[in-house]
Amino acid sequence: MPSFDIVSKVDGQLLDNAVNVATKEILNRFDFRDSQSVIDLNKKDMIITVETENDMRMRAIEDMLMTRAIKQGIDGRSFDFTKEATASGKIIKKTIKLKAGLEKEDSKKIVKIIKDSKIKVDAAIMDDQVRVTSKKIDDLQAIIQLLRKSDLGIPMQFINMK
Repeated sequence: MPSFDIVSKVDGQLLDNAVNVATKEILNRFDFRDSQSVIDLNKKDMIITVETENDMRMRAIEDMLMTRAIKQGIDGRSFDFTKEATASGKIIKKTIKLKAGLEKEDSKKIVKIIKDSKIKVDAAIMDDQVRVTSKKIDDLQAIIQLLRKSDLGIPMQFINMK
């Protein structure tokens, strides 16, 4: 029976590449000359720590990170920029979390959209992913198209198509 999984995750290697390219860009940009700007990636916890001198540079670094991540194929909605920067002497620090895994509410929204579509598929919530099964692969592809069109505000990937 054909199936696929709906997940929300960020590839660690692509994120590492985006952070490295943003770091190189900081070293080469004229407006960051003689600055003490640092971008640090914690792959285990999926947290990016940014340190710089002022708010203008912080916003520029956030913009660079977002641009580089999108070019690497990472969904921009994966970043959580809501936490405010904290001052520590002359340095401003900010932690940027990456959203990984579907939350229960998001999973329920996805299942509701699938059920309301009246397409003959079964959707089951399994921890932080949703598994969709059907007798026809065409129905599964229709569900993928439906979910891509519906804007839930969360990054979704469709994996393990069997």
